[in-house]
This record gives sequence, C-alpha cells and structure tokens, in this order.
Amino acid sequence: MKNLVISIAAVLLVLAVVLGGYAYRGARGVSLSPPPEPTKNTGEQEEYSWLNPKPITAHEYILPVLDRYLADLPEGARVLDLGCGNGALLATLRDRGWELHGLEISESGVKIARKNVPEAQIYLADATAPLEGPILDQPYDAVISTEVIEHVFLPRGLVRNALSVLKPGGKLILTTPYHGYVKNILVAVTGAHDAHYDPLYDYGHIKFWSVDTLSRLLWEVGFENVEYTGAGRLPYLWKSLVMVGHRPRT
Repeated sequence: MKNLVISIAAVLLVLAVVLGGYAYRGARGVSLSPPPEPTKNTGEQEEYSWLNPKPITAHEYILPVLDRYLADLPEGARVLDLGCGNGALLATLRDRGWELHGLEISESGVKIARKNVPEAQIYLADATAPLEGPILDQPYDAVISTEVIEHVFLPRGLVRNALSVLKPGGKLILTTPYHGYVKNILVAVTGAHDAHYDPLYDYGHIKFWSVDTLSRLLWEVGFENVEYTGAGRLPYLWKSLVMVGHRPRT
C-alpha cells in the first residue's frame, strides 16, 4: 500500500512539473521558427481553386453510392446538382438519359461547367438564398449536393431550396465529410487536428456534420424517410457521409 501511494505521488509530481513547465513557457512566450514550406492555400490562388479546369472527375469513391440511390430514376428524369462546381459530377451523369441542371455561386465555376457539360442547364445563383427564375419552372425528380453543405454559413437555406424544387416523393442526396465518434477520436489522438480542420484553407470547411446533426436538419426542414450510409474507407471511418431524404408525397 505504501509503495502504491509513493508511485501515485511520483506520477502526480511528474505531471505537476510538466504542466508547470508548459505554463511557465506560455507565460514567458515561446519563440517559433517559420515552417519549412509555405502554408498551402494562402489566398493567392484563383477563387474557388477546385473549379480550375481539370479532367472531368468527381469524388470517385462517392459515385457507387450515388448510383445506388439514383438507380430508380426513369429516363427523362430531371436532376439538379446544387453547388455543381466545374460540372464534374454532372459530366458523369451525362449518358443516363436524364435532363441535367446545375446551380453554382461562382461565375468562374459556371463558365467552366457550361464548357464541360454543354448539354446541361447551369444557373448562376446562391444555393442558400431564395431561388427565382427558370430554375423554378418545373420540379425535379432528384437534387444532389456533393461536398457543399460544409462550406456554407446558412445550410438551412440550401436544404429548404432543395425541398422547394423537388417533386412530391422526389429525393435529396447530400454528401459531406463524415464526422463521428470513432473518427473524431482518431483525429485527436493522431495529432491530425490542424490538417483535418485547417483554418488556413481559403473557402474551406466551416461546418462539420455528423449523422445526428445532418439528419436533424433534414427532418427540421420537412424531409421524410431519411437514411444514411458512408462512402470511402472503413465503416465509421468513412471519408464522406451520404444522407438521403424525400419530399413528402402529400
């Protein structure tokens, strides 16, 4: 018993010394050396760097899941990509026999998407603001928004817009980087916090969604039959969360 008490006291003493040392260094200030390489994404690149002209490729690991949820759409179905960027996803859907539409806030993105997917109708608009104009002329069978909702300050606006343009029974498919208990712990214990939540990434992620928070948003706005799955990596270490909701039929 005496040895146990001595051991615990020794551990506490070591912790006190270590923590005291950090406190002392923090109080005095600690000199830092610049990083060996410039920080990526310094703001000097073109606006919305992911919209630069590149070969048409979407997030390939998401495509099999999207295919599964879109498999029941008939020929001639109307599909809207909210936040279509350079048209990469629309390009992968061009041979399905669907009527393709996209909406993008970036003028450079719209220009590139129209060039890359000339058969699609691309609108210049904010996906989170009230919609107007031709995009409202006819309802859609499906609305897709891949890796967008984590970038917007007002996600309710985006999801409300999706609901408003869908046909009764139409579906919304949302994807966003996955954040869950196990993955969050691994990010913390591996010291990858700065890389994962990099605040120096211009136009980067400002919302970090879990199954609970994203499903609550869809239910709140009025979707029903909400379900989710993951894409990329192992279960519950997924790269992306894929969530689907349906507009009520009545």
